[in-house]
Amino acid sequence: MKAVVTMGQGGLDQLVYKDVPVPVLGAGEVLVRVLAAGMNNTDINTRMGWYADDVTASTADLAHQPLATQAVGGGWRQATPFPLIQGTDCCGVVVAVAPGEQGGLLDKRVLIRPCMRTNGFADFDNVWMASDFDGAFAEYVKVPATEVFPIESRWSDVELASLPCAYGTAENMLHRAQVEPADTVLVMGASGGVGSAAVQLAKRRGAEVIAVASANSHPHLRALQVDHVYARGADLLEILGAHRVDVVVDNVAGEAFGCNLQLLKRGGRLVTSGAIAGPAVRLDLRQLYLKDITLIGSTAWDEPVFPNLLALVERNEIQPLVAKVFPLSQIAQAQTEFMQKQHFGKFVLVP
Repeated sequence: MKAVVTMGQGGLDQLVYKDVPVPVLGAGEVLVRVLAAGMNNTDINTRMGWYADDVTASTADLAHQPLATQAVGGGWRQATPFPLIQGTDCCGVVVAVAPGEQGGLLDKRVLIRPCMRTNGFADFDNVWMASDFDGAFAEYVKVPATEVFPIESRWSDVELASLPCAYGTAENMLHRAQVEPADTVLVMGASGGVGSAAVQLAKRRGAEVIAVASANSHPHLRALQVDHVYARGADLLEILGAHRVDVVVDNVAGEAFGCNLQLLKRGGRLVTSGAIAGPAVRLDLRQLYLKDITLIGSTAWDEPVFPNLLALVERNEIQPLVAKVFPLSQIAQAQTEFMQKQHFGKFVLVP
């Protein structure tokens, strides 16, 4: 089969489109023919070793640094198992099942839950497709049958492939932050895959949503019925005032992160699952403890998140946001354009 193999940490030259063997199934696994595969920040971060503890640069800055200055390894919890087939998002069709595997999955169009709680949902230990084992930037991928979910939807294969990582991550963040209809939710980086998903999912919960994104994304956000939208870099404390929001959803971080605590009401919640503008931030701890604020990290998805998300799709209660589609062989071009951050929504690759 054809696949994009990331040979090691480094630049775009590490992405090699080549022939590799079709995966051989083990006990409890299924083989999925990939129809479309979404692209995410984590694909680039993993390739560049951004997750290493001693990396403090933004994703964009790290991409322009010489390899010698980047940390070797840099996986989520341990060194990334290069060579690796990346691709966290997958819409596909089950074409083979391991002997003895039941469940009626054969020939079903499916989505794969990329975040897998290996010891059950009472334990936060987790592995991710395309970070810990081979993913969907290929013609076929094998995964545990328990992580494959049939989907009945009018969405196209490409549209469905835009869903798992971004929408799952956003839904998990809102679930952890216990967003309710009376809440005001501030979404930083609302033009990205996770941010735009968080806007939709928070609006669906009945919350007032304030979005921050580049100016060219504002028409798209208004079309999602966001309540207020402000430009990246705007003085939110001056515009909104202190103690204005109940929940902050922030995957941007960087220098502006500390202001979030001033914007939060007493007892507010800040939830994060990323830091594309830089992971090292400054906080005034007095804002944290004097206001009884809760900081929430969100990586391991909770049990109801993915099934609930697929139900929303099947009921057509949310909409896909696909910015552009590329052939899998053009992954280097896709990642180059992705890093320019001029798009709204998701990039999707088709084998």
